[in-house]
Amino acid sequence: MKNFLLIAIIISLLCSCESIQKQTDFRITGSVFGTSYSIIYLETPVNYHSSIDSLFYLVNKSTSTYLPTSDISLINKGDTTIVADSILLELLEKSKKIFLKTNGYFDPTVGNLVNAWGFGPKKEKSNLDSLDVLKQMELVGFDKINVINNKVIKANPNIYLDFNSIGKGFGIDIIARFFDSKDIDNYMIEIGGEIRAKGIKRNGNPWRVQIENPTKNDTREAFTYVNLSNNSMATSGNYRKFRIAENGQKYVHTVNPKTGFATETNLLSVSVIGALDCADVDAYATAFMAMGLEKVKIFLKENLEIKVILIYLDEKQKLVSYSNL
Repeated sequence: MKNFLLIAIIISLLCSCESIQKQTDFRITGSVFGTSYSIIYLETPVNYHSSIDSLFYLVNKSTSTYLPTSDISLINKGDTTIVADSILLELLEKSKKIFLKTNGYFDPTVGNLVNAWGFGPKKEKSNLDSLDVLKQMELVGFDKINVINNKVIKANPNIYLDFNSIGKGFGIDIIARFFDSKDIDNYMIEIGGEIRAKGIKRNGNPWRVQIENPTKNDTREAFTYVNLSNNSMATSGNYRKFRIAENGQKYVHTVNPKTGFATETNLLSVSVIGALDCADVDAYATAFMAMGLEKVKIFLKENLEIKVILIYLDEKQKLVSYSNL
């Protein structure tokens, strides 16, 4: 009997050791939302790659303006029969909240202008004059959007919703929630430079990420590093996404929803960091690029939970930064 118990204990210990050995770390990379992604999660026996792909598919099917058959694309085309799913409804609600909080500097209805300036899925490259912009501005304003019985009602059928300025962060949040539901305590999710991290790395150190020097974007040289454990971060800048018109005018991808123009401010790069959803910091980063340095500083005094690193050129064209970390 004692020998039987001893054997049983040994078998139990061996099974436990085998179970522990199956715990591993995963790194998954690929393409989504028109950019690349990298996901690291630790100490789990399960490869969730197929589950992650399925979640990305659901987000794209609901909110991608690059997918002609997505719900948002059909809504943009004037289909009033589309019943918004939980993904689109949450994105609409979150967008409205940040639209109001930023006094309209974050506004997904700027989509027509994004297309017109050459930075949207339609790949137009117009050089708009003041009258063109004024006409387009009639279609801008998230207060012109209502949701009734889970259907998106637009004050003007030509309003074009574009969630690219919040979509990557939102996709990250969807994956983070999935990991949390699986009791994964240590992970980092990055999509197109937007990041959300939880816990610590395998070596016990916090997740640490680089903020690039916007004047050295060809070499991706680091400007500084940030401890991102249990935080989200999004960076917006016009130092990569811009175009030069035939007349030499530079147009940047951040369209100011207040003016309708795609011109530079004195900010080169905005990184927003906080214990918030990544969708939130993604949206704030876009809004801050449109606001400009002084308006951002005022906003931060009234919203202390939001932390930033702002990189800009001073009056002597010297690269300087401002941070409230």
